[in-house]
Amino acid sequence: MVDALARLSIVLPVGPGDSAWPPLYAHLQRDAAAAQMLPVFAHGDEQPASPEALRAPAGRATQQNAGAAAGTREWLWFLHADTRLLPETLPALRAWLEQRDRPALGWFRLQFADDGPRAMRWNARGANWRARVLGLPFGDQGLLLPRAQFAQLGGFDPTLRDGEDHALVWRARRAGLPLRAIDAALVTSARKYAERGWLRTTLRHLRLTATQAWREARR
Repeated sequence: MVDALARLSIVLPVGPGDSAWPPLYAHLQRDAAAAQMLPVFAHGDEQPASPEALRAPAGRATQQNAGAAAGTREWLWFLHADTRLLPETLPALRAWLEQRDRPALGWFRLQFADDGPRAMRWNARGANWRARVLGLPFGDQGLLLPRAQFAQLGGFDPTLRDGEDHALVWRARRAGLPLRAIDAALVTSARKYAERGWLRTTLRHLRLTATQAWREARR
């Protein structure tokens, strides 16, 4: 039986100097070997590169678009470099893909690592409520969609300084692409909340989300 993960091109953008990606990359190489791996490093970054590594101008949107352009599989799965997979993640993804006979935009529940403030549990609850009830998953929830639909949506907007993931989800909603939860979680680092302050960082993300929603509501 063919592994359902063979339908995936996994796009992993690595920012300049980012040291968080090797554990995720090693996990995927071991447990998702059937998928096409597409790590995308920034031009000029002196990262040790794998044979399949790509180079693109720095910027998450630009690097993800470069990975998507190199993808050859039916589905694109975009992962942040500081993401960690739980034991449930890949089995749930396989089951989701096996059941998927129509295009959709998939996303995972969000869980934060223990490298940030204790209040991060409220951020996780808020993010999961927003995705489930409002239909607005963010990039750290592992966005997954067919390569053909990604191209039709125009990919990630490289002109946006922040929120390229929000903008893609809004375009998918307007295009009528169904949003479908994957019954598993991804773990993401909370270190930026520890470094920049929990309240300051939380309010910044709320402001960006509200700004994007207001912009979309006026279309």
